[in-house]
Amino acid sequence: MTMDSDGRIRVERDGDTVRVVIDNPRKANALGSALLEALRTTFESLGAAPPRAVILTGEGERAFAGGADLAELGSLDVESARAFIGKVHAACNAVRRCPAPVIARLRGAALGAGLELAASCDIRVASDGATFGMPEVRFGIPSVVEAALLPRLLGRGRAAWFLLTGRNLDARTALEWGLVERVVPAADLDAEVEATVAAIREMDPEAVREQKRLLAFWDERPLAEGIAESIESLAQSYRSGVPNRLIGGYLSARKKG
Repeated sequence: MTMDSDGRIRVERDGDTVRVVIDNPRKANALGSALLEALRTTFESLGAAPPRAVILTGEGERAFAGGADLAELGSLDVESARAFIGKVHAACNAVRRCPAPVIARLRGAALGAGLELAASCDIRVASDGATFGMPEVRFGIPSVVEAALLPRLLGRGRAAWFLLTGRNLDARTALEWGLVERVVPAADLDAEVEATVAAIREMDPEAVREQKRLLAFWDERPLAEGIAESIESLAQSYRSGVPNRLIGGYLSARKKG
């Protein structure tokens, strides 16, 4: 657990699942430099002994993360702005590079840097009252770093509308546009997140981690390279003997059925 006067990052372990909580409710879980650094180190530390799944969420009902800390953002100059946004990217990149699948549990507002953090997760599950926005243009700055993920999630036209207008999306529109994968009533949010974790936990853990690695590879490389990497990945998976065992067990059970 890492903490300072502007909140803390709380880490809760439940068997082979880890819950990472942005705990700064006094400021709608806004992200200042200290919290961004704590997020980065927290997710980097999970690589040493990866859990089966990670849930990333914010404390309370008001916000997942209400964006960058405006008090800090308003005090920046050219050099400190470059350093600050580098910390936003480092935190988001640590989430993306975490070997375990990361599920964003989204309740309340996910804005600016908070939405970039959510976009860096593998799966996003939202309550029906959640809201999403990239308000940076309202404050005279562009949306940057992991905002670059948004055209891939939304398509260029929708991403352009979203980023250029500074308008918010409600949860149902976010689902329709592909920004989130599931939307449920707030009372059902934890059950839906746990169902997602349970589905992941039923799978072979090495295959899940390799699939996440391939997803990142496909994001960053040309199609031909992605396909070639995939072929080698599948071939190497047979070194463990796990595919043979699991397929054999499935075929045996089907014969008995």
